[in-house]
Amino acid sequence: MFTNNNNCDIILLGDEKMAEKNVPKATLQRYPVYLKALRKLKHSGMERVMSKELANVVNIEPTTIRRDFSFLGNLGKQGYGYDVNKLIDIFNQQLGMDFDEKIILVGAGNMGRALMKYNKWDYVVGEIACAFDINPDRQGVRFGIPVYDINELEERFPEGCRIAILAISEDIQSTVDRLIKCGITGLVDFTHEHIQIPKGVVLKSVDVVSSIQELVFETNSLNVER
Repeated sequence: MFTNNNNCDIILLGDEKMAEKNVPKATLQRYPVYLKALRKLKHSGMERVMSKELANVVNIEPTTIRRDFSFLGNLGKQGYGYDVNKLIDIFNQQLGMDFDEKIILVGAGNMGRALMKYNKWDYVVGEIACAFDINPDRQGVRFGIPVYDINELEERFPEGCRIAILAISEDIQSTVDRLIKCGITGLVDFTHEHIQIPKGVVLKSVDVVSSIQELVFETNSLNVER
């Protein structure tokens, strides 16, 4: 495995599969952070970036950035910084997903509206293409996103869509079953309900209350230690 022990910045050339390298978990967790920053830099017109410049954006030490990047492939010329477009292409390939994903949202209530209003996924994964809700008062166009009747799910389902966000409180399992039949293979769940999914489908639950409870516990532990 090649490691970069030189303090100079380099242009990253070529790509190798991360599966063939023993990439640390902490490094993998930082890759999406780098990608988001690189896409923002590209959007601002930057073509090359030094590790010190990137460090100021992501708040990660330059030495850590250079070490993390060394897992991604062969290293080229030194002293010119990283080619932003090249890095973005390599991250897209190595992370194994399309970073222009069409995401659908099921549920246009309070949580759903907040997600539609935010909808800043474009630097990382894509955007919410459309939403579905059972309530006619929530249907129409909200924050530039079309909201359809949930009964039209199969008819309105975006071609090639793989990711869905669940922000509903009723008929959760039956809705999940319908989504999977339409081709959904990844679910982000805000429902706090037990959901059954088949093999080949990934479910990520978001539980803000549990996160706050964990934070309170950890904070209390720190106070006790002082």
